[in-house]
Amino acid sequence: MSEETAVSAGQGIAIIGMAGRFPGARSVEEFWRNLCQGVEARSELSGEELEASGVERSVWTRPDYVRAAFLMEGVELFDASLFGLNPREAEVMDPQHRLLCECAWEALERAGYGASQYRGNVGIFAGSGTNEYLRNNLAARPELFRSVEGMILLGNDEDCMATRAAYLLDLRGPAINVHTACSSSLVALHLACQSLRAGESDLALAGGVRINVPQLRGYVFAPDGISSPDGHCRAFDEKAQGTVSGSGGGIVVLKRLADALEDGDFIHAVILDSAINNDGASKVGFTAPSVDGQVAAISEAISMANVEPGTIQYIEAHGTGTALGDPIELAALNQVFQGLPPKSCAIGSVKTNIGHMDAAAGVAGLIKTALALQHRQIPASLHFTRPNPKIDFEGGPFYVNQALQAWREGEAPRRAGVSSFGIGGTNAHAVLEEAPLPEEAAPGRSSQLLVLSARSKRALEDATSNLAAHLEAHPGVNLADLAYTLQVGRKRFEFRRVLVCRTAEEAQQALATRDPQRLLTQTQELSSRPVAFLFPGQGAQSVDMGRGLYESEPVFRKHVDDCCERLGPKLGFDLREVLYPPEARREEASQKLLQTFVTQPALFVIEYALARLWMSLGVKPEAMIGHSLGEYVAACLAGVFSLEDALELVAFRGQLLQKLPGGAMVSIHLSEKEVQEFLGPQVSLAAVNAPSLCVLAGPTDAMESLEAELVRRKVGHRRLHTSHAFHSAMMDPILAAFAERMQRIKLSPPRIPYVSTLTGTWITAAAATNPRYWVDHLRQPVRFGDGVDTLLAEPQRVFVEVGPGHGLSTLLRNRAGSEAHRTAVSSLHRFPEAQEDRPFFLAAVGQLWLSGAELQWPKLHADERRRRIPLPAYPFQRERYWIEPQPKAEQARASSGERRKRADLAEWFYVPDWKRRSLSAASMRKVQPGSRWLVFLDSLGIGERLVRKLEAAGAEVSCVSIGAEFTRRDERRFELAPGQQAHYRRLGEELQRMGRLPEHAVHLWGLTPELGGVADDAGVRSQQELGFYSVLFLSQALAEPLGKQTLQLDVVSHGTQDVTGEEPLAPGKAMVLGLCTVIPQEHPGMRCRSIDVELPEAGEEERLSTQLFQEVSAEGRDRAVAYRGRRRWVEGFEPVRLESPAEGPGLLRERGIYLLTGGLGRVGLALAEHLAATVHARLVLAGRSAFPDRGEWEAWLKGHPEEDDTSRKIRRLLALEQQGAEVLTVRADLSQPAEVEALLAKVQARFGGLHGVVHGAATTGTEVYLPIREADTQACESQFNSKVHGLRVLRDALRGRKLDFVLLQSSLASILGGLGFAAYSAANRFLDSLAALEARGDSTRWISVNWDGWDFGNAGPGRAPGSGPQGMTASEGVSAFQRILSGDEASNWVVSAEALEARLPVWSQQNGAAPPVPEKAVEAAASHQRPDLPTEYVAPRDDLEAELARIWTELLGVQQVGIHDSFFQLGGHSLLGMQLLSRIREQLQGDIPLRELFETPTVAGLAVRIVQQRARSVDEDALRLLLAEIEQAS
Repeated sequence: MSEETAVSAGQGIAIIGMAGRFPGARSVEEFWRNLCQGVEARSELSGEELEASGVERSVWTRPDYVRAAFLMEGVELFDASLFGLNPREAEVMDPQHRLLCECAWEALERAGYGASQYRGNVGIFAGSGTNEYLRNNLAARPELFRSVEGMILLGNDEDCMATRAAYLLDLRGPAINVHTACSSSLVALHLACQSLRAGESDLALAGGVRINVPQLRGYVFAPDGISSPDGHCRAFDEKAQGTVSGSGGGIVVLKRLADALEDGDFIHAVILDSAINNDGASKVGFTAPSVDGQVAAISEAISMANVEPGTIQYIEAHGTGTALGDPIELAALNQVFQGLPPKSCAIGSVKTNIGHMDAAAGVAGLIKTALALQHRQIPASLHFTRPNPKIDFEGGPFYVNQALQAWREGEAPRRAGVSSFGIGGTNAHAVLEEAPLPEEAAPGRSSQLLVLSARSKRALEDATSNLAAHLEAHPGVNLADLAYTLQVGRKRFEFRRVLVCRTAEEAQQALATRDPQRLLTQTQELSSRPVAFLFPGQGAQSVDMGRGLYESEPVFRKHVDDCCERLGPKLGFDLREVLYPPEARREEASQKLLQTFVTQPALFVIEYALARLWMSLGVKPEAMIGHSLGEYVAACLAGVFSLEDALELVAFRGQLLQKLPGGAMVSIHLSEKEVQEFLGPQVSLAAVNAPSLCVLAGPTDAMESLEAELVRRKVGHRRLHTSHAFHSAMMDPILAAFAERMQRIKLSPPRIPYVSTLTGTWITAAAATNPRYWVDHLRQPVRFGDGVDTLLAEPQRVFVEVGPGHGLSTLLRNRAGSEAHRTAVSSLHRFPEAQEDRPFFLAAVGQLWLSGAELQWPKLHADERRRRIPLPAYPFQRERYWIEPQPKAEQARASSGERRKRADLAEWFYVPDWKRRSLSAASMRKVQPGSRWLVFLDSLGIGERLVRKLEAAGAEVSCVSIGAEFTRRDERRFELAPGQQAHYRRLGEELQRMGRLPEHAVHLWGLTPELGGVADDAGVRSQQELGFYSVLFLSQALAEPLGKQTLQLDVVSHGTQDVTGEEPLAPGKAMVLGLCTVIPQEHPGMRCRSIDVELPEAGEEERLSTQLFQEVSAEGRDRAVAYRGRRRWVEGFEPVRLESPAEGPGLLRERGIYLLTGGLGRVGLALAEHLAATVHARLVLAGRSAFPDRGEWEAWLKGHPEEDDTSRKIRRLLALEQQGAEVLTVRADLSQPAEVEALLAKVQARFGGLHGVVHGAATTGTEVYLPIREADTQACESQFNSKVHGLRVLRDALRGRKLDFVLLQSSLASILGGLGFAAYSAANRFLDSLAALEARGDSTRWISVNWDGWDFGNAGPGRAPGSGPQGMTASEGVSAFQRILSGDEASNWVVSAEALEARLPVWSQQNGAAPPVPEKAVEAAASHQRPDLPTEYVAPRDDLEAELARIWTELLGVQQVGIHDSFFQLGGHSLLGMQLLSRIREQLQGDIPLRELFETPTVAGLAVRIVQQRARSVDEDALRLLLAEIEQAS
């Protein structure tokens, strides 16, 4: 066989699908675009990025440290739910495994084969790089290993990568892990081809992955190593000194070429053959390459491909750019290709574009080469200026391709070679050829059905948008091939959508606009639902019924023709002449069809052919029902009589009926009981179609009299479209003749169940085979209503009306009533001229699929040769699943089990410290065309400028302006009132309905023209409304619609941050900063960044909008950013060592007069005791709660027990007095100006002045906890009362008084946030900002203190978020208080017993909730949102349930485990179940068999089992009471 005919003869292996993610490219299309444009996807790393990755400053500042990397975007992201993995499994899995799974899924879909859809054996062969995630991130978390060690080991074992992918994608062929270092993925390709040739696999995936962890790191250049000194790979150049590591992965889908051609697959390129070998010992060292080894591998591959070297026009080289490797590789190639003309073969290396991807390097080169063959272009190899003098280019045919060039056609097909050589000597080479020209695609039928499905609502919207964009970019796509690929080449999911269309343009418009009249959408949880056929009776017939299907559907036409040819001798004419007459004879045919002897055979033929069409599509009825004549179709399909006999009976029956006198039938809206008075010798009950819908029949004059009476009584009724009074006494004359004919018909028991409309129940074999049954069926009433009730008893059944019209479907839906899930579809329109048959039928097919029926999609394209074509793959809904490495300073302590609380109290103090930091190159991101943005427009016009920039970059932007009512001004413009929570909900609903839920939101309502320093009541409340409440309501409105979709929320304000000490401050605006910290903690899918700016001077608006555009487009790593002029600042905290004061009380004075708001709380009393002991202070303790006056204390103590809380406080106050202090207790609500004025008057009257204030009034206890989802204005204001409005009133009342200090007791929640602390954190931000503002004055020293948790021996309300059981003791807190009053004049102090720099990364993650108890093992990993479950969330009710829920959270990574949530619905499986039960044994001493977990997979159920076990030795009565209490609570 000649080399030119090998591919045309079907030899070789076809590449039919490709997927990959590479540095600078998220898809194969982006990869090719970058290659054509000569992009080097290299990132220069900043010092901040390197230090964040753990590279010490002393290392990265070295002159020989190379700060370059080739980064793959989103290594931390993964769509865990798509693959059925729970969050914890995903987090601890090697990201290389995750990348392989996603690439494999995408490649299969791009090939037109959905995961688990292909019936043949699918193999997977893949290699991976070193698992650095395990080594650098997981191994540094010993507490995580103790928690989920088994999960970690399985998720990171290199031997499990390919097999894990095979399991998750349900691939049944070989699953082989390949580890030959850099050549792994090309060796995987070779093995996959061998498997296909050997028949082990019918489809095979091959590829590799490599992810560097951390990615943001460079390297120290070693002159003798393989790494480049400048971070560039200069393959074949005289300056080539090494390569650079890159992250990424790729997969190709392979199939035997002959099979691919037969199956209509899209072929990117063909692998003629490949070869692998090893160098052995014939080289200078283990890591060195070998000329002989490479020559042998390349020669063998070319020989096996049966081609001449001279026909190969391009070589994708290994090309690492090393001083040793490049000359050896070219020497080997020259030897293989010796004697060929100079510069006749181009050579290049993809490593110059994307770096060296190690195990994925080979597949990257393969994909590049396949794309080059497909597009007939050869991309440039970069950084080549002058050839390496050690390479003999003159002695061979090779030249380095330095620019994108057309790959011209020659005598032989376009061919290329791809090389990949691994350290250790395993060499691989593959020979590729361009794909054979595809057959011209057949146009297909006039209308097509497009189907989409996804695991979530958001994913379905993304899939819709992606397909619309694809159609816009490819308007010439073959619509039939597109529909076919979507139908046969995708796995089916719960969220489904269909569209019937005629052209690609029509489809694109309907998809892009989400046309509600065209797109049908439904959620269907069941994979397969039973189908029942409904066959209508006489009355629905019309000329041309089914004509469109007769012309377009071969199956339908075949059965119509067959029936009509059989009926010809019986009728004496060809029934098709009546069904489908020429236009000139249409009226004649219509009149003829009105005659019963024609009507009944015609209806039978159409319904029978329709049923056969449905059945050919895989819709097999498990039940049927027929109305009158329709039951003959059901009986025939069930096998009661043959088709020949059925046609004879129907024709004979029609002829008998035709001979009878004419009659009439009237449908009446009355029950069977109510129509009895109208019955008589001439009027019969003909049908009971529903409880209040009957049909009466009789002679025409009698029925006319009946109609007159019904009109008189105002009873609803309608004359039916029939020629005779069927099922009435008028049938009696023909019964004997019909009975005689029935005796000659062979009757058999039904093979498919159907409902008898004579009885309204299931037909029995005895009835079906009894001729008398069919005689009674002709005469007696049709009990269709009862029959419908029988069918509706199966709740999952869906219905197809197999005949013209929708009469039976309507009756059934009316009977089903509120059962919304009931689906009944019609096959043909009642009036053929109103709508074409094929699109109507396709809509019915689509509706049936939406409802869960299974279909054999290829049969929808019968008699056509359809092709699979590349289309957008599944839109992964990626979330962040990533375990951060433990900071080095903390690793030693963690591994030894030490607490993080530092012994030296002087190290606990920090002050805010803003650092200048420009946006790094690695954080810069291009705005993605088609990305969805939501912008809240300010009144200054900055937002409008930003919108124009976003739209110019291709973004889809929706805008929101301030208005009085919620209004949608146009497709992308809304107005709403800032304080109206309902308006935001409507906004979220509208965006969801329109498919415009944002991926990015920018909130600019904090840019207002008023000056800073506004802290009066109206100003603060306005600032709250435009800032805190607006962002709060927005996050609430988007949380549920977004589901698992991520959102970057940027909040732009001015006056919120004290950066320079001179800018205007607005404390009411600053409250939004606390909310920004908590939002991503409670909603892991939301990332939140605050951006504080100065209002621009005239003419500076464009500069500011440009800064904002760059900021919001960048990756949001910095959670708090400020712009001052042209400079960018990032919030940080500087440690300040505060020693214990050597002498003097600092700001305190002997016998000073001090007001402590909240002074009767635990912190207030602790500070009061300190003031009394150190300076014998005169103390005013104010609080909202009533407290006995001084004269009542003795009586109170006598009348109340010692443990009474008030009694305890009185005893402590008496002790203060004994120490020399004077104490005044005052009840006052600080939010009320009059009460504050009265308080200060009492202080003045009692003590004659005031020297200092400690403001500690606040909401305490469980009232502080307010989840975002439950927050409203009333709930938030109850928290703001004391801290915000109370402080503001107190500040106003103190104006004009010269005090030594005012100390505001803020909280670490201001900085760290915490679950349920949105309002609390915001209130504390107000304190911090007001202190900074007031501290700028000359008189009183204002200080805010962000306290860590005060530990009073139990988890009381003084605790800060995340404080462990060893929080700050009262004595330590008092010491810190004294140090602050004796320290420098900072206005804001942070007190953290643990290293704040270690806590911030945990609590400030922008993608997951901070753990409520950091000392637990679960601290190392984020907890993810509870998925949508059929059970409502019910919190644990006791310690046992809480401990069980905590164990579930650690194992599954799901927050808020409810006591009735199923372990398996949360993502658990049998292996995790074993770990769960092991934990229960170890921690709760409960021995639960695995079987019981399957029987009662809930926290509540397991708690009952544990209690039962514990109580075996307990008194039986006590046990009964305990169980009753638990089960009652359930």
